[in-house]
Amino acid sequence: MSSFVNFMASSTGRIVRIVAGVVLIAWGILGLGSTTGIVVAVIGAVPLLAGVFDFCIFAPLFGRPLNGPKIRSGQ
Repeated sequence: MSSFVNFMASSTGRIVRIVAGVVLIAWGILGLGSTTGIVVAVIGAVPLLAGVFDFCIFAPLFGRPLNGPKIRSGQ
């Protein structure tokens, strides 16, 4: 699973998280509507913010730091 954390902390992983977040938010607001859509949009905000602010929410589960630059430097 360390390779997964390394990928998610990479530039490509950040882009994937940002795109996934935007897609979930758009789908929730435009596609689903109602309460379910709002819930999906809020869930989509998590990967979006994680990508924008460069942290990996899965890293602490595997004993790695939360901060993306620290993961990439091998700390």
